[in-house]
Amino acid sequence: MSLISMTGFAETHGAHRSMRWRWEVKSVNGRGLDLRMRMPPGFDSIESAARMLAAARFRRGNIQAVLALEPADGARGLRVDTDALTSAVRLAKQIAQETGLPPARVDGLLALKGVIVQDEVSALDSAERAARDAALLESLAVAFDALKRARRTEGARLARAMSDMSAEIESLTEQAFSVAAAQPAAMRDRLAVQMKDLLETTKISDERLAQEVALLATRADVREELDRLRAHVHEAHALLQSGEAVGRKLDFLAQEFNREANTLCSKSADIALTRVGLALKHAIDQFREQAQNVE
Repeated sequence: MSLISMTGFAETHGAHRSMRWRWEVKSVNGRGLDLRMRMPPGFDSIESAARMLAAARFRRGNIQAVLALEPADGARGLRVDTDALTSAVRLAKQIAQETGLPPARVDGLLALKGVIVQDEVSALDSAERAARDAALLESLAVAFDALKRARRTEGARLARAMSDMSAEIESLTEQAFSVAAAQPAAMRDRLAVQMKDLLETTKISDERLAQEVALLATRADVREELDRLRAHVHEAHALLQSGEAVGRKLDFLAQEFNREANTLCSKSADIALTRVGLALKHAIDQFREQAQNVE
């Protein structure tokens, strides 16, 4: 099984009697599941059911569903709500008198919400409206299913990319193990040179030098950090292959990756190990960026 992305787009068309419509649904990253709907006036009755349809299919993501009406030939079309228009004209006159501003134009009044209404919508009785809403929700469910497929397709691409990234992190971790193993000897040689330059006339025993090297090596020991990085890599492989909604876990794992890489760099006493640590941080940043797209 593969990952599921939170990014996707889908659309579908539907019809009821003389009315036709188009649903457009798209989703982007989100901490939780958030459905936002844009619909013409008169369709608010389907919103609650639409949220249930989304919750049954998705766990995370900011989803936007847009309903666009496409009246069929012969539909009654639009009409003016005379009561709403009268109220708008009266209010416009009052504002003009109080402020001295020019009176509102006709096109501005007609653009007010509720002045122009869809006659087809207003003409439906309760039974017809229920039938229309059922058809709308059925087509929305089809759009959500298509969006889910799109998110799975994008998730498969994410899984491949993140698998490559985790393999790079694993490779860099093994490089860090090899470099870290050579640190004590390198530190001993460097300390010997430094002590010789500082104390040319003073003899330093090999035992004292060994003690100083051991102290520095203890402070610079990164084996625990590298062991934890290895464990995190194995966990990443398991999550990527699980096929479940693991976005939150992957994001948390990326934070743990970054914590160990930061400690590795701060403890490093060797330029080669520092370079590996910086490369690790770069690979981890890429991993975390992609993890934030996973459901």
